[in-house]
Amino acid sequence: MFASRPAVHPVEAPPPPPPADPAEQPRGVLMKDLPGMPGTAGGLGLRLAQFAFAAVALAVMASTNDFPSVTSFCFLVAAAILQCLWSFSLAIVDIYALLVKRCLRNRRAVCLFAIGDGITAALTFSAACASSGITVLIDNDLDLCSENHCASFESATAMAFLSWFALSPSFLLNFWSMASG
Repeated sequence: MFASRPAVHPVEAPPPPPPADPAEQPRGVLMKDLPGMPGTAGGLGLRLAQFAFAAVALAVMASTNDFPSVTSFCFLVAAAILQCLWSFSLAIVDIYALLVKRCLRNRRAVCLFAIGDGITAALTFSAACASSGITVLIDNDLDLCSENHCASFESATAMAFLSWFALSPSFLLNFWSMASG
């Protein structure tokens, strides 16, 4: 009687499924938990820096009385206003997310953040470039700084570039998160 004997092999229980909510996953495991992402302290810091630089650019440019005579300076003021509104509103969202410990890595929210950051980055950068071109023209080529507020124009343009530099990491992180998620 050489009947086959049933072989018993121990079977391990399958691992539990990962939590559906990314906020419940352990910190440091996912690459989506980078500082600077929406809903993190780094993201809030970037938003506040964007707001501060854009507000200083706006205040310095608005303190001169002859900026409306040049179109690129008006463009810089409009871009700085948009940057201030966008950064301030997202800073409020980041503060809310940090206070209630909410995850802002929702696909729609990240897509909205990436598109908004891309639009404001393009507008801020183009306005800063246009203003710097006019400032160089007034200062170096025409030698009309004695009649204009060149120092104010240069300061406002520099603050707009700094606002764009603070906006670039936010845009890149949001765009990368949108593309990878």
